[in-house]
Amino acid sequence: MKKVTWPKHSVLVIAIIATWLTTYFGYITSFNMKIDNVMQEFILFMNPLSFLLFIYGLALFIKSAKRRNIYIFSVSLVTSIIMFSNAVFYRFFSDFITLPLLFQTSNFGDLSSSIGANVHLMDITFFADVIIVALAVKFIKTSESSSSISQRSIGRKLYFVVSATVLMINLGLAEAQRPQLLTRSFDRELLVKNIGTYNYHIYDLFIQSKTHAQRALADGSELTEVANYINANYAEPDPEMFGVAEGRNVIFVSLESLQNFVINNDMNGYEITPFLNELTKDSDTFYFNNFYHQTGLGKTSDSEFIVENSLYGRNGGAVFFTNSGNTFNSMSNRLGENGYFTSVMHANNRSFWNRDIMYQALGIQKFYDVESYTIEEGQAVNWGMKDIPFFEQSVEIMKTMPQPFSTRMITLTNHHPFDLDEEDMIIPPYDSNSKTLNKYFQAVRYMDEAVKIFFDDLKESGLYDNSIIVMYGDHYGISENHNRAMGMYLDKEITPFDNVELQKVPMFIHIPGYGKGKTVEELSGQLDIRPTVLHLLGIDTKEDMQMGADIFSPDHEPFVIFRDGRFVTENMIYAHEVCYDVNTGEETDGEACEPYIERATNELGYSDLIINGDLLRFMYNEEE
Repeated sequence: MKKVTWPKHSVLVIAIIATWLTTYFGYITSFNMKIDNVMQEFILFMNPLSFLLFIYGLALFIKSAKRRNIYIFSVSLVTSIIMFSNAVFYRFFSDFITLPLLFQTSNFGDLSSSIGANVHLMDITFFADVIIVALAVKFIKTSESSSSISQRSIGRKLYFVVSATVLMINLGLAEAQRPQLLTRSFDRELLVKNIGTYNYHIYDLFIQSKTHAQRALADGSELTEVANYINANYAEPDPEMFGVAEGRNVIFVSLESLQNFVINNDMNGYEITPFLNELTKDSDTFYFNNFYHQTGLGKTSDSEFIVENSLYGRNGGAVFFTNSGNTFNSMSNRLGENGYFTSVMHANNRSFWNRDIMYQALGIQKFYDVESYTIEEGQAVNWGMKDIPFFEQSVEIMKTMPQPFSTRMITLTNHHPFDLDEEDMIIPPYDSNSKTLNKYFQAVRYMDEAVKIFFDDLKESGLYDNSIIVMYGDHYGISENHNRAMGMYLDKEITPFDNVELQKVPMFIHIPGYGKGKTVEELSGQLDIRPTVLHLLGIDTKEDMQMGADIFSPDHEPFVIFRDGRFVTENMIYAHEVCYDVNTGEETDGEACEPYIERATNELGYSDLIINGDLLRFMYNEEE
């Protein structure tokens, strides 16, 4: 086929249009972004254009046609990889990639099974523009311009003026739809929906650079405002509950990916969590049925960080990676000060989520990692050691610990993609269009059986009577990408309101011999675990820099904030800029949510200030 002679910059124009349309097609097919009106749809359509005009436009400064085409092809390839990577990430996390995540390379190998499960055949469409550009480069012959140097210079200036104008129009329309978009939003999906994936990543680079500068500029004066806020919201412990478990061992069990909707529920007639269901009615157990996880992109590591510190994880990364050199006043530190031996038990690589370094910063005295366990043939699946042998061997390790001890056990089997060996499938799979949800019920049922065996082993070991057991779901297991299948299971259409409700995870505090347990309906979240447990152990937290509050306190405020800015109150749920009635799920007057929006923004900001500025070093390090 002969090359056709086209105008000089034809390949450039084709590349811009091809990548623009490919990006928009990716938006509407691979990302579940809520569009409320025609203007939002128009913004979504136009938002890739300003960046593409600019980045492709740099080719105008390349004189050689061959080098210019290589540059254009490279840009199309890189932008396609960016979109593809975000799509795969979004399918599991319902979020977009941030800069700190790209440096978590030690996690990549362990994440391979989850990544593979989220790659779809249709993802080839993300590279449609690359194919079009390659064909254009191969078969289009361009004519060389006869214009003068000054004319070319004027043409380039006009081109970039157009690019800047498109960006200003985009930002103006976005600001009209979402005032203070770039200063008030913790929601990356909202940013992408308004300014585009490519501009979002540039904005993220700016935010991360600003964050790193905060520590260098911090001098401790910021602590006064933060401390005043925390002190004003401190909840005095209930005298009847303070110290009821004083001196006992405390065993935390982080229940991987366990959501509350499976508790006291069934799947096609099969009980999903029979043992945990029994605990909800046990007289020695407090079951918290209105309890939310508050994790961000750090998932399990965020859950650990929140439980230890009663602070929020970082917006856009995992504190375990980005701030492991900080000073913290963790729950493990407080327990250690009160004579406890502190540890974590997790049959995974010690470097995953940077745990080997972060645990030292948290004052954890011993980490029982995969090297502390014997994994026989058939005892590992999916991410590692199965929960039943993990619990069995962990109890044997506990027998050797000095008492009183505090240990956190992190389970593995109920992790995406929820694969099980056939002999561990106690119930059949579900029958929806989502393989993930279908397998989830089976994995949860196996974990429930493992917890039952764990309780039996504790009783046989002699540790049970002098311990309290705190169990909680660490984060969601079924992302919004599976809303259609969840709607089939719950027999309803899943809305943003329902997506918030589905962030509930179960929490149990089991105190053997206590006899006054009950279902606690108080609205609460993971940030409340630290003060609640320390108070049960008789340890005061009034001077601690913590955002959560004792759930048993009469002063506990029913207000839960998510890392992305969503929140729940007694009467309202705020999600995707819409205020919902908590009882009906219907949209309600947005003005009612306004005071809470400001409160949520401030609280997240204060937590970020503590972490990004490493402010606690000024309280606990004398040399600072």
